[in-house]
Amino acid sequence: MSVYISDGKKLIDIEYDDIPTINDMVDGMRVLSTDKRAEDENALFMLESDGNICCYVLDEIFIVGKVDGFENLVDAIKAWNNNEI
Repeated sequence: MSVYISDGKKLIDIEYDDIPTINDMVDGMRVLSTDKRAEDENALFMLESDGNICCYVLDEIFIVGKVDGFENLVDAIKAWNNNEI
């Protein structure tokens, strides 16, 4: 398990080819699932402290999108697959 911190715009102190994986911690949230699009965007689905799910969309180490407040992981993944995130 690795621990990552962001400044809101990018992950800090991380190599460009290092991508957080399941059970890693990002900004104090556990990564529950990951996915990748052909455009080299990586989605990290994470458990927030209030029990909701959030999604960070990364382009290498840069955070290009963040959506929070999903009630469950299934809803978050559906939104990602439907290009709503």
